[in-house]
Amino acid sequence: MAKLPVVARSAIRKPNQSMRLIVVTIVGVVFGFFIGISFPTVSITKLHFPSSIVSYIEDKNSGLSAQAILNHAWTAARNARGNGSEPNTNDTLKIYVPTNPRGAESLAPGIVVPESDFHQHRLWGNPDEDLPFKPKYLVTFTVGISQKENINRAVKKFSRDFAILLFHYDGRVSEWDEFEWSKRAIHVSVRKQAKWWYAKRFLHPDIVAAYEYIFIWDEDLGVDHFNGDKYIKLVKKYQLEISQPGLEPDKGLTWQMTKRRGDRQVHMVTEEREGWCSDPHVPPCAGFVEIMAPVFSKDAWRCVWHMIQNDLIHGWGLDFALRKCVEPAHEKIGVVDSQWVVHQVVPSLGNQGQSENGRAPWEGVRERCRKEWGIFQTRMAEAEKAYYEMMGVTPPNVTFVS
Repeated sequence: MAKLPVVARSAIRKPNQSMRLIVVTIVGVVFGFFIGISFPTVSITKLHFPSSIVSYIEDKNSGLSAQAILNHAWTAARNARGNGSEPNTNDTLKIYVPTNPRGAESLAPGIVVPESDFHQHRLWGNPDEDLPFKPKYLVTFTVGISQKENINRAVKKFSRDFAILLFHYDGRVSEWDEFEWSKRAIHVSVRKQAKWWYAKRFLHPDIVAAYEYIFIWDEDLGVDHFNGDKYIKLVKKYQLEISQPGLEPDKGLTWQMTKRRGDRQVHMVTEEREGWCSDPHVPPCAGFVEIMAPVFSKDAWRCVWHMIQNDLIHGWGLDFALRKCVEPAHEKIGVVDSQWVVHQVVPSLGNQGQSENGRAPWEGVRERCRKEWGIFQTRMAEAEKAYYEMMGVTPPNVTFVS
């Protein structure tokens, strides 16, 4: 009997395997398509792995497979999509806050500290416990050692509500340590500089913003009839943004406006020599104090500081321009009569000058002061003229006393 040919098993099952392969391929493609549209587009170069994954990658001995890393990444991406957000990119993680102070735009607003102060902190302990008491006001004197006793008397006229800052133009600082208050004061020492040089460099509005009022005083003031706390009360009562104590009529008096009047607490206007005031509401008849003992609110000082010229260190001419920083000036600038001082006219800073051509040192200093006054007036006039021309406005006529 003839034997039938033997057919190999592989030959019998080949059609079934082919069909199965085709079906699996189709299912895989369809499944892959739906998986693909279920995830956001991810760029491998921009994929941000969680810190836990990064730590695994950095551990060479972890044995973590590439598949496990990708699974973790896909899970993070899916969670982000479920929360209604897209994965962060380098651009979206960058901080940019245009309202931050210039130069600090890349910082989160919560960490920006734009202002400071002269409050002294300890080197130990909890920072929150450093300042159980903070002075409200700042008093500055530009001093030389020859006026040490006079400054000592002046400082005693100010309570603990006033921080004291001394600018030393002669470099002699340690000799002030005999006074207990000096050990708590702030001392800045730069030789042969004037008051407004220090003010421009060390009294930036953001540095003194913690103080309601800033006193910028000369060293040669007699203060027998002055009290700091009473002065502040009157300044607040009359809402003065810029002020000074009245001056003893018999000494160092240049302007009628700053002359003390015995029949009132404060005055804001006066009468001057004929022709000196083009308007009764402009300097030196109103809106005017001298530069020997001015007191500024912190808001007024922010404006005045910007007006101080970097190279004009004596400040001559500023007194006529202070009115540009408050409005209305004839109501916001005044002289406190009931708290008055005596200008002793001690040319101690003048003696820091240099003798030239047989002239005394103070003569060169005085000549420089007058030059600066003229330069400041010219700059102010030219700046305002340029502004009005840019705005297409006819500038007002302003007459300065010189």
